[in-house]
Amino acid sequence: MNIHIISIVPELLESPLNHSIMKRAKDKGLLNITVHHLRKWAVNEYGQVDDYQYGGGAGMVMMCEPLEKAILELQQEKKFDEIIYLTPDGETFKQKMANQLSLKENMLIICGHYKGIDERIREHYVSKEISIGDYVLSGGELAAAVLVDTVGRLIPGVLNDETSALTDSFQDHLLAPPVYTRPADYNGWKIPDILLSGDLKKIEEWRYEQSVERTKQRRPDLLDGE
Repeated sequence: MNIHIISIVPELLESPLNHSIMKRAKDKGLLNITVHHLRKWAVNEYGQVDDYQYGGGAGMVMMCEPLEKAILELQQEKKFDEIIYLTPDGETFKQKMANQLSLKENMLIICGHYKGIDERIREHYVSKEISIGDYVLSGGELAAAVLVDTVGRLIPGVLNDETSALTDSFQDHLLAPPVYTRPADYNGWKIPDILLSGDLKKIEEWRYEQSVERTKQRRPDLLDGE
């Protein structure tokens, strides 16, 4: 998978995309991530990529020209399956969407900043608008890191255990069951006996029951299949 990211603060993406599982994915050649500094396509020698909004009001807006130049130049190198804009008013990012995006070959992500990007870029170039939650960040870089991490770990071969991602919370609209590790008795806190039984079928049944119960208690909305 190839992911290109347009940002005006690319430094914010250096750490989350170059360590842990994302680093492993890149080292294996399963995920290629390229971050582009938007100021490369600035409208003047001062590196301007934003301007005041028409009609007045607080906050700057990312301009059409730098974004269009960046998109067109990158499109000459690759045909993107999705051009994604990260914005608070986009579709809420959920596991189902992550699963779908993990099947794509090439994606371009635009990180907004200030008051966002000129609407005309959204109308003419963006194919998918995504929000990672009902709150506002200073910019789209942290949201981009969330999206790339969530999608990247689903690529076959990225995780050492191929079944691990399939048992995560939100797969099949259920939260993950409780998990335990050694020792079996810590300060008198004992793990459920079923986990020591060696009966894999009964353990899986117990885990499923725990997932259902935990989802009922904490996120009953997920059981509606939304």
